[in-house]
Amino acid sequence: MAKKRNRITNPEPFLSADNDESKSTTSTSTKRRKPPKLHQQQQQVISSGISSKILKEALIQQKEIEEEEAQEQNPNLVFVEEPKKVAEDDEEEDIDDFGGFSETRSQFGGWEEQDQIDEDDEKLLEAFLSVDSRPQRTLADIIVERIKEKDAQVSSEARPMPKLDDSIIELYKGVGKLLGKYTSGKMPKAFKHIPSIQFWEEVLYLTEPEKWSPNAMYQATRIFASNLGVKKAERFYKLVLLPRVREDIRKNKRLHFALYQSLKKCLYKPAAFNKGILFPLCESRTCNLREAVIIGSVLQKVSIPPLHSSVALLKLAEMEYCGTTSYFIKLLIEKKYALPYRVLDAMVAHFMKFCEDSRTMPVIWHQSLLAFVQRYKNELTKEDKANLSTLVEKQRHYLVTPEILRELNNSRNRGEKEDDLMSISAPVSVINKAIEEDRFDIPEVPMEED
Repeated sequence: MAKKRNRITNPEPFLSADNDESKSTTSTSTKRRKPPKLHQQQQQVISSGISSKILKEALIQQKEIEEEEAQEQNPNLVFVEEPKKVAEDDEEEDIDDFGGFSETRSQFGGWEEQDQIDEDDEKLLEAFLSVDSRPQRTLADIIVERIKEKDAQVSSEARPMPKLDDSIIELYKGVGKLLGKYTSGKMPKAFKHIPSIQFWEEVLYLTEPEKWSPNAMYQATRIFASNLGVKKAERFYKLVLLPRVREDIRKNKRLHFALYQSLKKCLYKPAAFNKGILFPLCESRTCNLREAVIIGSVLQKVSIPPLHSSVALLKLAEMEYCGTTSYFIKLLIEKKYALPYRVLDAMVAHFMKFCEDSRTMPVIWHQSLLAFVQRYKNELTKEDKANLSTLVEKQRHYLVTPEILRELNNSRNRGEKEDDLMSISAPVSVINKAIEEDRFDIPEVPMEED
């Protein structure tokens, strides 16, 4: 028979069990001691302050949906919010969590490459810089040219304004003043809408990017790198960020940390970085060694897809040579990517252009050639190696040239396979016949006597 289990009806036997009120108070007190469950916690009443914020956010989202629907019907329509609403907006985004960079943190980017810049190398590289080159073009130059093409009467005006609505002009002028003093915190919401505006360059011109603070430039780079396409991001990098970076290096002999971080954010779109930062810098033929070392450290630290690195090397090899171009070539080669034969052939042709050059090549040129030979010596043809050997006989460096020749002479050619482990220069007789044994022909084995 199953045993009956006696349950204790009164958990506290020393209290009277006859009093019903005591039972009810005891049971309620035990229930109150238990922590409320998760679903019970979520069913608590929402305070009036939180509910008002929820309603406010719902109205803002509803308004944005209506604006998007209206803009789809009329693409030329632009919605602009008042500055007060922008300031009071409680929108939480990753961009708004920015705490700012310290003004005392002005450096190349946390490393000591400034010690590697030799004055003798800088003077030698100046021979390869262009004297007749034009200054770096900015966004203001492009917009002013457009305005003057449409209206020739504005030529005397210091900073002409594009033909936009007066409310838009006043709003973004105010945004520009805020960005000039920006250190940390939220960015104006009107500024975040610029990537979605059709005439975004004219609106960006109203904010006067050349007067932004370094932290504002970093935040703007984050916004545009995330929300613009490759071509538009390239325009922003080339016309806004690059002139600001070069100007900061020229004035301070080093780069502000916020601007350095902006360059790292540019590589979120590597194709736009190459076309907006790297190629214009080298094509200007005014890039000095200090600029190359600072901007090159970004390439050195950040991972770049192999395809974009191959395109960058191909373009650098084909463009007109500037002394610091060799520095960027060396950095990309040292990433040790597998390059297509077309890029390798272009690199060989790039170096062979200096076979008849009477100028003394800088050390960085010899170092870039050495890095190329060390990494891709087994992918070069026999003809390429012969041409490079002829080249280094004419362009010699007492330390680097012997290393280049040693790498070229002790390597296999393109298409050749590594020597098989079994193939040895001296012939060795190999026994292929099976060994035959006679089981009756057994040698005598001495046995111990008992």
